[in-house]
Parts: sequence; structure tokens; C-alpha cells
Amino acid sequence: MVVMILGLLIFLGVHSVRIFADDWRRTQIAKRGELPWKMAYGAVSILGLAIAIWGYGQTRLDPTWVWMPPTGLRHAVALLMIPAFILLVAAYVPANHIKAKLGHPMILAVKIWAFAHLLANGRLGDIVFFGAFLAWAVLDFRASRRRPGQPISTPGMAGTVATLVIGLVAYTLFAFYLHQWVTGVSVM
Repeated sequence: MVVMILGLLIFLGVHSVRIFADDWRRTQIAKRGELPWKMAYGAVSILGLAIAIWGYGQTRLDPTWVWMPPTGLRHAVALLMIPAFILLVAAYVPANHIKAKLGHPMILAVKIWAFAHLLANGRLGDIVFFGAFLAWAVLDFRASRRRPGQPISTPGMAGTVATLVIGLVAYTLFAFYLHQWVTGVSVM
């Protein structure tokens, strides 16, 4: 559990700089340049995520059960992950109505992903892991709503349809094939 928490602190800590120290972040970018900042940010993020995932895997070896989720909640997770994938894709596909309307679809995707996985997982490691991501996403969404919005290209139907199609295809691939391979847990 300690290793997982250390990884979460590193990963979510780096991702919280903009929430708690945005002025310091801007100063660092101005001093060092955007590319070096992004490289350092990316390296520390990958390290933290790798440690968190490895630690999370370790918590599954000797789990502490807090509650036993009903089997039916797995179906709720499967349904909730559909909008999560679409929102995740909306963060990257240009000129889509979803991003134009919501502003921060990736953070909303993380909220849904974390909440959904909290529903279907009752081990202490799961609760800490997914709960940390949910708490971070709530704080980040609140902070991002206070910042001035980034200019968004004019949304069009092509971008929105592409977002929906790519999101649904990504969901299908992950749910039916990749989830088992990545996590060792079957969705279906």
C-alpha cells in the first residue's frame, strides 16, 4: 500500500501543480522554457504512474476487503465507461461540440472512470487508488473552471461524430480485449 500511495503522491502531485501552484508553474515555464517543463513533467508523471500501478498490483496480492460489491455493479461500470471513453477522446479530437460545451472533458472522464471503479471494487487498495483519482479530478475540475478558458476551434459535426465513433471503438476494444490483458481482470 505504501508504494502505491507514494506513486499516487508523485503522479497526482505533479498533476496538481496547476491546482495549487499555477503561478510557480508559469514562472518555471518562463525560466526554463515550455519544452523542458513538459519533458520534466512527463518524466515525473510516468515514474509516479508506474510506481502507483505497480503498488496497486501489489495490494491485489493480499487484499483487505472493505465491502463486497454486488455483481450487478459490474454492468453499471461497463455502462459508465462508455461516456468516459467518449469524453477522453473529446479532449483530443479538434472541433467537437463535447469539448466546446464542457471545456475539460478529460477531467470529467477521469471522474467517471474513478467513480465507476469505486462502485465495483471493494478492496482497500482499490478504494485508495480510485478514490485518490476521483478526489484529484474533483479538485482539478473546480480549479480549471476558475481559470480563463483556452481558445477552442469552432465545433463542427465532423469533429463530434469522429469523437463519438473513436470513443465507442476505443471502449469496445478496451472492454472486450485490452482490459483483461492490461489489468488481468475480465470486464465481461
